[in-house]
Amino acid sequence: MHAKIALIEDEPDIRRILRDFLEKNGCTVIEAPDGTAASKLLAAEQFDLILMDLMLPGISGEQLIAALRTHSDTPVIVISAKSMLETRLEVLRLGADDYILKPFDLNEVLVRMEVVLRRAGSPQLPEILRCGGLTMYPAENRVCWQNSPLSLTAKEFQLLLLFMEHPQKVYSKANLYESVWNAEYCYEDNTVSVHVSNLRAKLKKAAGCDLIETVWGIGYRMKGVT
Repeated sequence: MHAKIALIEDEPDIRRILRDFLEKNGCTVIEAPDGTAASKLLAAEQFDLILMDLMLPGISGEQLIAALRTHSDTPVIVISAKSMLETRLEVLRLGADDYILKPFDLNEVLVRMEVVLRRAGSPQLPEILRCGGLTMYPAENRVCWQNSPLSLTAKEFQLLLLFMEHPQKVYSKANLYESVWNAEYCYEDNTVSVHVSNLRAKLKKAAGCDLIETVWGIGYRMKGVT
């Protein structure tokens, strides 16, 4: 799942578990540890989906949802230990799209997110992408070279997804950084070069040849595609 997620949770361990799991599944995650920080974050940035607790220091989750719904329809999933039916119904009336009780199952969280994003009309990824001997299953975060699975990091997967979606396109470092890291590119930053190099090495090890080429002075693209 390729989505930008706001994760609003005051418990560091829960934040870490959710962040690591979501990033492993292809998401970009930006965190806020309390309601005040969350209010500033939601005012400054756009997200595909918001995951939030209710019992937050500063501004409560209920207040955040009510304020958000005055100007935005960004999907919200509440993850909370509050189990009373009245609380859940009230939060849904305020504008939350779903409610998950703690303790939660990570795979259930992911499935609920996918359902909410589909319902919100977010662009759907293709079921299968093929380029030469490479086959990608974006919804499953799975890539194979001639039926042999490849192990990629979340960022490597997102980079390869861009290359395979538009195999003829040459991506500049700025294109890649702004698409995958969702931030403004800094000329001196070598993050893209390092990740592309690692991805290229993994693909070469599997295929026995380079599958990504450098177009000097411009950027990168899939090799041998015209």
